[in-house]
Amino acid sequence: MCGIIGYIGNENALERVLYGLKRLEYRGYDSAGVSIIENKNIIRYRTKGKIENLIEKVKGRKITGTTGIGHTRWATHGKPSDENAHPHIDCTGRISIVHNGIIENYFEIKEKLKKNHKFSSETDTEVFAHLIEDFIKDGLEKAVSKSLSKIKGMYSLVIISSDEPDKIIAARQGSPLVIGIGKDEFYVSSDVPSFLKYTNKVIFLEDGDVAIITKKGIKILNNNKIVERQIRKIKWTDKQAEKSGYPHFMLKEIMEEPQSFEDTIIGKFDNKTGNIRFENIDSNKLKNIENIRIIACGTSYHAAYVGKYLLEKYTGINTQVDIGSEIRYANPVLDKKTLVIIISQSGETIDTIEAFKNIKKDAYYSIAIVNVVGSTLSRMLDGVIYTHAGPEIGVAATKTFISQLAVLYLLAFSIAKIKQKMDKKDIINALEKLRKIPSFIKNILNNLKPVEKIAQKYYLQKDFLYYGRNINYPIALEGALKLKEISYIHAEGYPAGEMKHGPIALVDDRVPNVFVVPRNYLYEKVINNIEEIKARNGTIIAVTNKSNKEIEKIADDVIYIPDIDEDFYPLLAIIPLQLLAYYIGVKKGIDVDKPRNLAKSVTVE
Repeated sequence: MCGIIGYIGNENALERVLYGLKRLEYRGYDSAGVSIIENKNIIRYRTKGKIENLIEKVKGRKITGTTGIGHTRWATHGKPSDENAHPHIDCTGRISIVHNGIIENYFEIKEKLKKNHKFSSETDTEVFAHLIEDFIKDGLEKAVSKSLSKIKGMYSLVIISSDEPDKIIAARQGSPLVIGIGKDEFYVSSDVPSFLKYTNKVIFLEDGDVAIITKKGIKILNNNKIVERQIRKIKWTDKQAEKSGYPHFMLKEIMEEPQSFEDTIIGKFDNKTGNIRFENIDSNKLKNIENIRIIACGTSYHAAYVGKYLLEKYTGINTQVDIGSEIRYANPVLDKKTLVIIISQSGETIDTIEAFKNIKKDAYYSIAIVNVVGSTLSRMLDGVIYTHAGPEIGVAATKTFISQLAVLYLLAFSIAKIKQKMDKKDIINALEKLRKIPSFIKNILNNLKPVEKIAQKYYLQKDFLYYGRNINYPIALEGALKLKEISYIHAEGYPAGEMKHGPIALVDDRVPNVFVVPRNYLYEKVINNIEEIKARNGTIIAVTNKSNKEIEKIADDVIYIPDIDEDFYPLLAIIPLQLLAYYIGVKKGIDVDKPRNLAKSVTVE
């Protein structure tokens, strides 16, 4: 879970690499470093902590080299420290590498290399630098190839050598790498925002690819054979990845949710005819499915859970939801005609990728729901639906969650239409309601004061409990997750009907209880739950319909959302819960864009 950036061209490499590292901060990190080739020597700077520490370290130094690499590290082997920070070098100081992933057999390799090499870190990465050193007499390209044959695991590696200063070599196996193509310059990185200011032309490397990059061009090998990879254009602008005047990316991205939702659904349906179109999906395959299995992690898992309710209600198809890290090591049984849906914001979530590999052979048809075009999952599965939410810089998912839900609603309606479970009139009616969601979200976002006021009231609490029923239970889970991530407050989500089976033991006057309370057929049951909590001096925060004023008699605080059909309730109810987490985190003085111990893209186990 790291950020990689490499640059080769005619500009100052240090400046380009430091810029790239700043744009990769959202991935999470505990240390950072750079290596620049200067006068056929490698100059390396590393530091624990923020990139600002690294910038301070190189301040005032005249470094003019035009080839360099940089890295933000998230510790997996060895504690966060200057010594364990990347880039790493060999014994001679002439080879430098950055690495994301895990070398599984590093200990075995290290034991063999110890006789002739001196190690200066606790990391698995350093062994690769010393492996290359052993083979470097054959030239950098062959040395890297031979070294790759010795390691096991998942990795993205970027290597430079002062003996070949006009060359960068990049290798990918299970961990993302993308090459940026500029004018007389190239970038190689974990993610596009690191160089989008300079170019929007990219090549996404595939597993097994080794790219040899010089100022003159790129050569990509796979299994020692030259391969061609498609050059793509990124539609995001560099400005989209900036704060646009907001104090935090998280708030900016919450405010972008109406647009993200609209961008996700636009062009995918005609609400006059009821036709739903997915460019990369084989609708004939969907006719024959008899079961659905959805796999995801974190926030995407909560989106998947909402999807389960939608798919079962509208299509009548049995739908099961699995956490990627669990099903990866399980023995799942798939019926012959099972549709597998994989959900991941980045398209690079390692547990989700490996989970799919575990069941790929048994899947009748598979669909990826991802935000990043060209990502690993988008290429692995039979079909892909892009959320088009735009870049999400804040570590905690907000707008990508709402966009994932948008896709799941459309997919449920589409399969229902194909299976003739919904007639044309019902489809058109449902799509018309979906089309109105952005305006409803804007309505919520036009008045942030009520949520901010509630945050001020409760931000010093130590525990929160969240409750929802049916399709809103996953929203309670997501609301609790957001609060945990952003405010470091312990929070749990429960089905409201399960309150008497344990959570009620935690109720007292110090624990706020957040209820998602739609005015539907379960309303009276949820009110009964609330009354039981009030009888025990519990505090109630209710998220409910704008017209439901009577709840003020029993709730301590109420957050109103527009009146909407219960099936669409999750799309609105999540917005104030995201805002509540945001404002509580801000009140506590927490860096809500980069909360501790978390990473945006989880690419190692």
